[in-house]
Amino acid sequence: PPVPLRLTFKNSFTQMLVMINNRPVEVADDVTTLAQLLEREGCAGPGQAVAVGETVVPRTRWGATPLKEGMKIIVIRAVCGG
Repeated sequence: PPVPLRLTFKNSFTQMLVMINNRPVEVADDVTTLAQLLEREGCAGPGQAVAVGETVVPRTRWGATPLKEGMKIIVIRAVCGG
């Protein structure tokens, strides 16, 4: 008898899921570093501080920080005021 064909489709647009400020964010295949993700999410402007897990990541290291499935990212925005 013929063997049933089982097809499995992978979403080619989503590589992984990360959390930014406790919000799930699907990451596209072409986004591989923290810098790329923050830029795409509009979080890379001046006055931003970023922590991965419980460790602050200096802006100079954002481009060298690879994304990982389930990564927990906290973005803090500095606000001036009185």
